[in-house]
Amino acid sequence: MRASKIMSVFFAASLALTACSGALGGALGGGGNELKVAILAPLTGPVPTFGVSTRDGALLAIDEWNAKGGVNGQKVVAQVEDSQCTPDPALNAAKKVVEQDGIKFIIGEVCSNASIPISDYANSKKVIQISPTSTNPSVTVDANGKVKDYIFRACFIDPFQGQVGANFALHSLKAKTAFIMEDQANDYVKGLADYFEKAFVAGGGKIVGKENYTSKDTDFSAILAKVADAKPDVIYLPDYYNIVNLVTKQAKEKGITTPFMGGDGWDSPDLDLKSADGGYYTNHYSAEDTRPEVQAFVKAYGAKYKDEKQQPKVPDALAALAYDATNILLTAIQNAHSTDPSVVKDSLAKISFSGISGKITYDQFHNPVKSATILQVKDGKVSFNSIVNP
Repeated sequence: MRASKIMSVFFAASLALTACSGALGGALGGGGNELKVAILAPLTGPVPTFGVSTRDGALLAIDEWNAKGGVNGQKVVAQVEDSQCTPDPALNAAKKVVEQDGIKFIIGEVCSNASIPISDYANSKKVIQISPTSTNPSVTVDANGKVKDYIFRACFIDPFQGQVGANFALHSLKAKTAFIMEDQANDYVKGLADYFEKAFVAGGGKIVGKENYTSKDTDFSAILAKVADAKPDVIYLPDYYNIVNLVTKQAKEKGITTPFMGGDGWDSPDLDLKSADGGYYTNHYSAEDTRPEVQAFVKAYGAKYKDEKQQPKVPDALAALAYDATNILLTAIQNAHSTDPSVVKDSLAKISFSGISGKITYDQFHNPVKSATILQVKDGKVSFNSIVNP
């Protein structure tokens, strides 16, 4: 009996300590000594280089946090899932990490048409999502114009990017006419095309042609024939690099020398530099930026990741934005002293963060207020052209 009483007292004390530990864990992390985050990136599908860069940029940031002791004493553990830049696989990946793995923080997706369904789901589950690169406004705002409380991004949005592209065409390229090519089924492409058109016309330019295609098209000769007839000053092609490669190559073969312009979807080590020569695109950062933090990032990334010739990789904007998105999220968690998403979302909303892609604060729709970069494809490389401030 005495032994039984002693064991009862010991058991009660153990329960009390466990309860206390659990309460403290809820404030500081809830996962013991680990803070789990999911990285959803397209490692297969139409744009795998986007996924590799996103994964690698995020993992570099996580390695640096862990080397400094983690977040509030917790080691950051990443779970990478292939979300394929496609709505259904992306949503399935999000459901897996949330419902099966119990993860409360998502970094990703890359493509807007994949991030939008994830954002609707994550917001309904009160899970934080921060997309490094999805620029469509609907990622953070619902159909009624209401902000999704748990959803953020590290990149500027399409209205700003489209306006920057149009203003550059009008004022720097002195373009008076433009021809637009777009995939109406792609939210990213359609959004950029619409915003470019509005800004270009508002600035005094004229749209002399507008043609649609699909992501499965490989022959663009019919559209390019119309481009040749219209003789525009600039061709706006706001698609991903895989489509840009096909279109610009066929344009060169047909003798079309009109400069192409696009958005950040052009940014990839697999961009065909010969075919895209003479083109311009809006982007989030340049590895040629001389700011110390940028050059430190470029050096660290090159030390960790090598190309097929074992030379240091130069990080593209996908890597830079994933690095920024991860650092923004982990800084917000650290500032909140909690991994309760309802607390972290408030910490994110008021953050002021100096990132690789610029100084970032958030507007009321969880979109960063930051600058844009214009890059030029010329002589077999991508070069910094100019910075455009909001």
